[in-house]
Amino acid sequence: MNRMLDVATSMFASVSRLGAGVTATEPTRRPAQLLELYEFESCPFCRKVRDALTELDLEAMIYPCPKGGTVFRPRAVELGGKAQFPYLVDPNTGTRMYESDDIVAHLFETYGGRAPGFLVSGPLATGSSMLASAFRPNGGTRARPSRRPAQPLELWSFEASPFCRIARETLCELELPYHLYNVGKNGARRGAFVERVGKMMVPYLVDPNSGRAMFESADIAAYLVAAYGA
Repeated sequence: MNRMLDVATSMFASVSRLGAGVTATEPTRRPAQLLELYEFESCPFCRKVRDALTELDLEAMIYPCPKGGTVFRPRAVELGGKAQFPYLVDPNTGTRMYESDDIVAHLFETYGGRAPGFLVSGPLATGSSMLASAFRPNGGTRARPSRRPAQPLELWSFEASPFCRIARETLCELELPYHLYNVGKNGARRGAFVERVGKMMVPYLVDPNSGRAMFESADIAAYLVAAYGA
């Protein structure tokens, strides 16, 4: 896709979510063990859960399950019994669950100490998320042949960023697992992130398998395809 068109459609997808997945608030409790989310980027229901993770300033291990995927889709079926996404595993509470609104409610109740807003749960959230998917119908939808990394990658991101979306789509299509660090606006972890990298700019990818670290969505996408594309 032409770069300008790629960025423009990703921006339209962000705007259609009406401000969801932008601003973070300190959770009342942080999980001791990493949350695990089986999902794929273009899924409107998965988007609602990723919005909640951003707004609650929570990290998660992301296991991409694009259509036609052979890496984590079978594992999700083995764990939950069906190929339905999103699927959350919370080792802190022993919870395993489908259904985006149920997952969002669990996250807000367990870690946020408050009810979710109407932009991340309910009919408006679902409708606007479906509209966002319509702007990016192919991004992060289908699996591409790839090679497995020995260690999961690391991505600093926040859900509503149009540039982070481009990076996440490539990770999804290549079925590359990654530790997601959410750095939404006003998030408590932004200071530590700036201290580490020198500026507030996302997406930021770290590949512990090669020692590479980089900004810029186009550079990240190109690197991932070159390093792990079959």
